[in-house]
Amino acid sequence: MYGKGLRALSLATTVVLTAAFALVFFYAPNDADQGFVQKIFYVHVPMAIVALCGFIAGGVMAIAYLRTRAQKWDMRSYVAIHLSLILGLGVLLTGAIWAKASWGHWWVWNEPTLVSFLIIFLLYACYQPLRFSIEDPERQARYASVFAIIAGAFVPLNFLAVRLAQAYTHPRVLGTTGGSLPGDMRLTFLVALAGMVLLFVTLWKYEMTSKHAAMQLRALRRKLAGDEEPIRAAGRNAAPAATLHARPDTH
Repeated sequence: MYGKGLRALSLATTVVLTAAFALVFFYAPNDADQGFVQKIFYVHVPMAIVALCGFIAGGVMAIAYLRTRAQKWDMRSYVAIHLSLILGLGVLLTGAIWAKASWGHWWVWNEPTLVSFLIIFLLYACYQPLRFSIEDPERQARYASVFAIIAGAFVPLNFLAVRLAQAYTHPRVLGTTGGSLPGDMRLTFLVALAGMVLLFVTLWKYEMTSKHAAMQLRALRRKLAGDEEPIRAAGRNAAPAATLHARPDTH
């Protein structure tokens, strides 16, 4: 079910990302102060926005799991947070490169944007070890969902830190006054943001399709072997345990 429309989505992602990079290198002007290095902004900031939204989405899906106890919501939350952690690592790396080029230091501890994002990243870095430490699948999903919800509540603090920052702040692209970027730079940023959103959704659907197909394959093998017991992954695993009966759920 997750593979439906995946080819068209992948094509759209490729087209938008290609257009975004073309705009970055051939349309958007160099920044008057930072020069060419400022173009990392078009990767760093969209990646940060999508990562933070992914963390929030993981918390929303965790709420859905606690309400319904449907394992699919735990899987969806896990994949969203998993991908957001990967993007978050990219945000920290590109942020460090940008800081070195702009301020002469790889890290500036009095820059609230970087520090607040680092705190959120380290908080979510505990998500995988938490899951791995719990062997019982139902208890693992329940505890992980509670963690995702609580951690998700801290994410807006990063946005507030950006808005309230006085020194070293990033450009305000979506401010109430229309943003501080010129029109050509704003257009490039918005296309880059759209491309990053599409990339996240595409990767999410790919991973969900892969995991769902693997669960169905295990269910089919158990059915052919004549075993009607639910399928559960053996041993400890950070990923949500596969719990399917011999007849896979296609809903």
